Amino acid sequence: MILRHLVSIGLGPRVSSPVTRGPLVELTRSASSDMSEFRKVFSKARHIAIITGAGVSAESGVPTFRGAAGYWRKWQSQDIATPEAFFRNPSLVWEFYHYRREVMLSKVPNKAHLAIAECEARLRKQGRSVVVITQVIDDLHRQAGSRHVLKIHGSLFETRCVSCGHVAVNQGSPICAALEGKGSPDPDTSDAKIPPEELPRCEKIDCHGLLRPNVTWFGETLDSHVLTKVETVLDTCDLCLVVGTSSIVYPAAMFAPQVASRGVPVAEFNIETTSETTRFTYHFQGPCGATLPLALARHESEVV
Repeated sequence: MILRHLVSIGLGPRVSSPVTRGPLVELTRSASSDMSEFRKVFSKARHIAIITGAGVSAESGVPTFRGAAGYWRKWQSQDIATPEAFFRNPSLVWEFYHYRREVMLSKVPNKAHLAIAECEARLRKQGRSVVVITQVIDDLHRQAGSRHVLKIHGSLFETRCVSCGHVAVNQGSPICAALEGKGSPDPDTSDAKIPPEELPRCEKIDCHGLLRPNVTWFGETLDSHVLTKVETVLDTCDLCLVVGTSSIVYPAAMFAPQVASRGVPVAEFNIETTSETTRFTYHFQGPCGATLPLALARHESEVV
């Protein structure tokens, strides 16, 4: 339904031309904020898809690197998070990601993460499913206890070898000795200029190739295997939640509208309305950590 082909990502908002089945249904009604009505729908849903964005992580104090305040040193993420930047200056790119990794290791899941994980665990016992489709590259959903998470932009705590392609989980701090104490975001900080041989290297026998973060950079295609799983979830869900996302980053911005177009209830949880709000059945405004726990709490009809 959502994507049959790899999706290109350009600078700025990640723009693509999704391949869909049929046109989107244009909705002009106002989204409801009636929590009791949402709770009735929630109580009957068997397969729930939850699409999360940077707004969820921001409530844990995670920098978004978006907008006017989204600078690391003198660069924005789209200046550094590209294949060209990495092959031109892998030391600089690794400093940026080392900083992000170290920041993330100091953060903990917030009430929104925990509500999603608790809901998944509880509904699993009832034969119901909750799948998280996330645009963020941090590890907070997993730390909160979510088991079924599809990460469409990759993971900050995975590496991929540029030589052999091997992908591995790596939560080392620092990820290599040469990066210890490096990566300060201060604009006056000098680049470390670490030699490539001292940057993270592949540990596979007879390889020792240069490692890169296993994330999708601007200008790269998304993982088709992950997108196939996303498509299956969105084709079969009977309730969709959009949590902490601006709905401007593609292809994720198309996911919920496509679900809504086939008549499935979609509920948006965000600190403000978005360009897609009027397409959805519900909109709950405010911090996700305040609205989501109530929305996903045990319903009186549940028997566990």
